Amino acid sequence: MTIQNYLAPHIRAHVSAALEEDIQDGDLTAQLIPERTPAHAIIITRQNAVLCGTAWFDQCFKLLDASCAITWLVQDGDLIKAGQTLCHIQGKARALLTAERSALNFLQMLSATATLTRQYAEAVTGTKAKIMDTRKPRPGLRVAQKYAVHIGGGYNQRIGLFDGILIKENHILAAGGIRPVLQQATKLISGDTSIQIEVETLNQLHEALDVGAKLILLDNFNLDNLRAAVTFTAGRAELEASGGVNLDTVRAIAQTGVDRISIGALTKDVQAIDLSMRFDARNG
Repeated sequence: MTIQNYLAPHIRAHVSAALEEDIQDGDLTAQLIPERTPAHAIIITRQNAVLCGTAWFDQCFKLLDASCAITWLVQDGDLIKAGQTLCHIQGKARALLTAERSALNFLQMLSATATLTRQYAEAVTGTKAKIMDTRKPRPGLRVAQKYAVHIGGGYNQRIGLFDGILIKENHILAAGGIRPVLQQATKLISGDTSIQIEVETLNQLHEALDVGAKLILLDNFNLDNLRAAVTFTAGRAELEASGGVNLDTVRAIAQTGVDRISIGALTKDVQAIDLSMRFDARNG
């Protein structure tokens, strides 16, 4: 399953939940504005970033004012620069004011994920390593953040527990070892469902390869051990490095020859991009 196929039904659910949390019985402050007052607003970025989240942003306004018109001057994936106007919004002033914070929250957070992902992707340019996300997003926003990773130039792992197997240390211990747990996984799945196993030592890597593992997570391997793992594996399985990855270390990790690098920080350690909405003084 790809994130693109999984995306559409979640946007409305995310936005509906965000608006319900914020508005509940009504926006008291927006009621200070006459009901029929029209408005025109623009969105401005205060910093450089990779734009992401326009569909969530649009839905926030459309759910409150179906006739609202939003004209984007950029699109998801574009590089935006500080001071740049991103879009124009025309609609009812009350709806624009009520939707503003939720809409900006989505756009700021998803743009932050896309921006950070782009930085990592650019850092490994010229190597074969793919930048991968993890199952560590903000609660309730997994699909949105995985989309942002994709927009930033990264790659998506399984969406959840239901669409792929990742055998970690505790699974191995509970199942009685690498061989029995991999054998059980092979019996359990069918089709294109992925099976990945985490190993913590070169000896465990050798054992996983002997059982036929095709996707192996090298957990907290140092650079020498990563290189040794790549040499020993010799293309028999895809190797993914994880642990101790940041923008200072990612290129050296990629240069060991691993196929993938997974980074939890893409979705859990992001700092929102600084965006703001400004009404036109002519008020529509």
